[in-house]
Amino acid sequence: MSGIVSSFDDALKALFKRLEVTMRAGPGGVGIAAPQVGINQRLVVVDCSASLRPCKHHGLLYMANPHIESREGESLGREGCLSVPDWVGMVERAKRIRISYNDIHGKRQTLNATGFEARVIQHEVDHLDGILFIDRVISSKSLMRRLDA
Repeated sequence: MSGIVSSFDDALKALFKRLEVTMRAGPGGVGIAAPQVGINQRLVVVDCSASLRPCKHHGLLYMANPHIESREGESLGREGCLSVPDWVGMVERAKRIRISYNDIHGKRQTLNATGFEARVIQHEVDHLDGILFIDRVISSKSLMRRLDA
């Protein structure tokens, strides 16, 4: 489990920016969690605005100490990951979530996310808890090499 963030200073802002740059450098990157780059802190960056999947989204989100408060519905969808770049698999996720987190200034925020954005947030929060999407694939038969890999 990743460490709780308690200092909201310029160093944290620089770390969020570094995470964002790393996320955008990956093909189709829409989210990243600090543990993916060896940082043991509860930090997530999500931005579904440039996704090829049309979805309702909140734009660029810098989330410290995110906690999923509630989950509703179920949806099966294909996922990939910057940490396992050549593989995709079918994963069951909640259709709608309510998440609380600290923003870049330390203020506690809450938002409701649906669809693809909810999937991405759940995927990234899993990283904070040491879970990869391959741990959640519905069956080994659904795990496959990406065609463009």
